[in-house]
Amino acid sequence: MSDIMHPISIDALLNWVLKEYKNESSIFGVRKFYKADTNKMISLFGEKMETPCGPAAGPHTQLAQNIIASYLTGSRFFEVKTVQIIDGEDLPVSKPCITAADECYNVEWSTELRVPQAYDEYVKGWFVLKLLSKELGLGNPDGFIFNMSVGYDLEGIKSPKIDKYITDMQDAEKTPIWQECKDVAYKYLSEFKQIDKEYIEAISPKVCRSITLSTLHGCPSDEIERITTYLLEEKGLNSFIKCNPTMLGYEYTRKTLDDLGFDYMVFDDHHFLEDLQFEDAVPMLKRLQALADSKNLSFGVKITNTFPVGIAEDELPGEEMYMSGRSLFPLSISLAKKLSDEFNGKLQISYSGGADVFNIKDIFDAGIWPITMATTLLKPGGYQRMNQVANLLTDSEYPKNVQVDLEKLSAIVEKAKTQARYKKSIKISESPKLKATVPLTNCYTAPCRSDGGCPINQDIPAYLRYVNEGNHLEALKVIVDKNPLPFITGTICAHPCMTKCTRQFYESSIQIREMKLKAAEHAYDELMASMEKPTPKKDAPKTAVVGGGPAGISAGYLLAREGMPVTVFEKADTIGGVCSQIVPEFRISMESVQKDVDMAKFMGTEFKTGKAAPSLEELRELGYTNVIYAIGAWKHGKLKLEVGETINSLDFLKANRENPAINPYGEKVVIVGGGNTAMDCARAATTLPDVKKVSVVYRRDKRNMPADEEELYLALEDGVEFLELLSPIKLENNVLTCEKMRLGERDASGRRKPVPTGEYTEVPADTVIAAVGEKVDTSFYESIGIQTNQYGKVVSNQETLETNLKDVYVIGDANLGPATIVEAIADATKAAKNICEIHNNHYEQTNINEDVAEVRNKRGILIPETSKCSDAGRCLECSTICESCMDVCPNRANIVVQVKGQPQIVHVDRMCNECGNCETFCPYASAPYKDKFTLFNTKEDFENSTNSGFYVIDPTTKECLVRLWNNIQTVKLTDQGSDIPKDIIELMDTMIANYDYCMEM
Repeated sequence: MSDIMHPISIDALLNWVLKEYKNESSIFGVRKFYKADTNKMISLFGEKMETPCGPAAGPHTQLAQNIIASYLTGSRFFEVKTVQIIDGEDLPVSKPCITAADECYNVEWSTELRVPQAYDEYVKGWFVLKLLSKELGLGNPDGFIFNMSVGYDLEGIKSPKIDKYITDMQDAEKTPIWQECKDVAYKYLSEFKQIDKEYIEAISPKVCRSITLSTLHGCPSDEIERITTYLLEEKGLNSFIKCNPTMLGYEYTRKTLDDLGFDYMVFDDHHFLEDLQFEDAVPMLKRLQALADSKNLSFGVKITNTFPVGIAEDELPGEEMYMSGRSLFPLSISLAKKLSDEFNGKLQISYSGGADVFNIKDIFDAGIWPITMATTLLKPGGYQRMNQVANLLTDSEYPKNVQVDLEKLSAIVEKAKTQARYKKSIKISESPKLKATVPLTNCYTAPCRSDGGCPINQDIPAYLRYVNEGNHLEALKVIVDKNPLPFITGTICAHPCMTKCTRQFYESSIQIREMKLKAAEHAYDELMASMEKPTPKKDAPKTAVVGGGPAGISAGYLLAREGMPVTVFEKADTIGGVCSQIVPEFRISMESVQKDVDMAKFMGTEFKTGKAAPSLEELRELGYTNVIYAIGAWKHGKLKLEVGETINSLDFLKANRENPAINPYGEKVVIVGGGNTAMDCARAATTLPDVKKVSVVYRRDKRNMPADEEELYLALEDGVEFLELLSPIKLENNVLTCEKMRLGERDASGRRKPVPTGEYTEVPADTVIAAVGEKVDTSFYESIGIQTNQYGKVVSNQETLETNLKDVYVIGDANLGPATIVEAIADATKAAKNICEIHNNHYEQTNINEDVAEVRNKRGILIPETSKCSDAGRCLECSTICESCMDVCPNRANIVVQVKGQPQIVHVDRMCNECGNCETFCPYASAPYKDKFTLFNTKEDFENSTNSGFYVIDPTTKECLVRLWNNIQTVKLTDQGSDIPKDIIELMDTMIANYDYCMEM
């Protein structure tokens, strides 16, 4: 495919708008339109706008359809994308050019179109907004403002190309595109109900009265002043100057980002030394303000340009990228405060830099406006996020003049330095991507329950909906259909589902695990009272399960539920394995474990405790046809020290669980390791009497620890000291000597390798606990004839988990290595399914909400912590509607096509510039702009691509050029016997019949 966008003609654009609205009540995928209060206006540049917000100069104002989508969702101030003398294919933009998973980075800075093309796009956008505002009653046709942006030096701005652009933006009446817009409007006049010829004739051609000067880094203050003087004096334009965070100084910026956890961002002081200096900026701004006043023009600053950082982890191609989003907000708002203080609140500030629904009201109420956004619009919900912002600002009181409230602004600055929202996670987040690749059709999926999300494919959206409705019994029924351990998994599950939750791109992942526990706690007694005991199957083969931990309990439950005779053997006195013997009581109580055990007992599972299980031969003699080994990884990992001995973590935790009030370990306890077991040890040690300090020593830093983020935070809250980048060497005389490490290149796990430095430090330690991982005792399996491999795991059929011994299975740790509880359940399910048929109720269909409109209404709505919305109610119900790739595409290049009532995603090649944003947010391990079925508008575009997709040769005969997985053929959709899959034929047929407007040039 090509990264060159092909603008849509005004004829095709208006046809698309009118047909899509008529057929689907949407325009470019936007379904919720913002209707302004036409009596509420705010004045700027001698113009008026209904809301003081809109898209920043960037991806959301590059094409006419982007501008239209922005207006429909509530934008009324448009910073159209920057133009400069270098344009089009001459502009060096690497692709992909955007990544916005958390903070945003980009490597593009001005329009990728030729300047005349960009001009046409802005005029088309302006004209269509004039039509839609009137026709759809969305607001006053004169209630929005366009602001142009130019760069980057005076010579370029004075060049004929840019000079013509500026002049024509001020008055478009004599330009060809203006006449073309009018002619097309007349052509479609019969389609309008509220528009007549007089209205079209009266549309103002004066697109822009204002301009923002966007200077690249290193532009000297005298050049900035010359350019702005020219724009004020020669062009008569109300002017803003973009100011960069570099004006804050290197030390302030570095410390602010470090304190907020963005210490990994790479930058030195060269931009801070080369860019406009604050002490030079203030007198310059005062001179320009005086000049603007003398010309009766508005003047102010735009905060901010994005902030330049180095590309250190291959985030994007190149050497330097520009940071924005929530990490930029503390810097941008600090610069606003610094400048406002100098001008006593009288300097007009146009604001961008991490603005979103969570802070925009505070910014506006402090007297800073207009406010533009980009990063928040690049995330799921996309343009629809603007709707919520616009409604929020409309509820505020609009100011009548420029006056920044310095006290309010100071409060925002302080809050930005301390609020959790602006702090980076203390550890690297797991990838939200699933393992599977996106299918060409039928791709909607809830990533929380899919492969790579929940190992047992629990029907998470279904039980979340029931919890939200307060129907906890139905929720619990859905849960136990596939999960025999609702209390254990509701308390200490590693919750991989939450790492895939799309809601994390709004505020935070839904607390899925907690919702499971809520259902269990509210409905357990009712469930037990309503369940019927399974009928035992006559002459069914007996199964012995060796090991009474989570895997063993699960296998017992699943088999007994089918009426199969099953006995679980546990050598300890209590059932539960690590849950009852190792994990500290403050993490999970025995009462919770026992409730899960009681469910298995109710189903008919027999438990035998207090002694080792019979041998395999003895089990055969006792009549057990099937044997499932569910023995955990109990073999101790070893920490090798040159001198001194350590205590094993499992031994420590077992002793602590049995006697939590006994402390034979001394005052200073050190735990070596960075996993969840290490955190359990550390937190348990803090509860021991007479312990004064508990430290965790790890050879990497917290960001690269394998422990769950919440476990790290809990340990910090309990007062645990983290000693990072230390590798233990020896323990003697109550001192642990460690070598200091540094982080090197990334290893196969994606974490950076610890590299020795040759420097050493000493850590006081009365006791050192080694939490360096446990292993499977393969010698046991080898002694009974079961094959093992060099990785310390049992060799088995991974579909059934049957070993080389017939009817002998291995599940949990022995199969996977030290595994999570939910992985153990998944293993138990595999083995049980091979022994008998497991009758799940298959609640997959319950995942689908029949009220699709209700689900779509959630898109783009961010929920503050103060909201009364339940956590389960935040679920976006992705199995019903995903559409993230459509949401996040600024150009609207991914569209929804209804095929026989089923929504499908089609990629429109001509509208894509390969920014890469849809790849970031597609739940699959895929990039929709490459991997979804693609519509090509020209044969040349088809031939320049490798995407699976089609080009319509003749819509009348439905002759198409089709590529499927590199196989190209020419077909007529009406022909029988085609080897093209039926769903693809139906998709193309629907596109030709109902979405022909997407194909027009």
